[in-house]
Amino acid sequence: MEHISTANPYFGVFVLFVVTFGAFITITIVARLASRALAAKDSEKIKLSVYECGPEITKQPNRVSPQFFLFALLFLLFDVEIVFMFPWAVDFKLLGWFGFTEMLTFILLLAIGFVYAWKKGALEWHNIK
Repeated sequence: MEHISTANPYFGVFVLFVVTFGAFITITIVARLASRALAAKDSEKIKLSVYECGPEITKQPNRVSPQFFLFALLFLLFDVEIVFMFPWAVDFKLLGWFGFTEMLTFILLLAIGFVYAWKKGALEWHNIK
């Protein structure tokens, strides 16, 4: 009968993953509890107080347009997809016609996604008012 640790060559990697995940969760919970216990609760009054002769601080609403996030997300999406073309370019001769048609399909899908985002207005910049 074969022992479970020798049955699969990746069993050690799995155990390491489980231990690392458990340590991550434990450290996150301990850090959160420690920060809540040690944090000063009344620091907001100090931050809003006037120092010497400076202007009085007023809170402003943080209005960040979702357009920024959409634009950044589309940039990352297309940027990461373009990075996939470099390994193809390195092995272009080895892949032959199959690799060429696969890359044409990939570029076609990229173009369809780009045209879809363009038609939806995701690439237009809107002013915040």
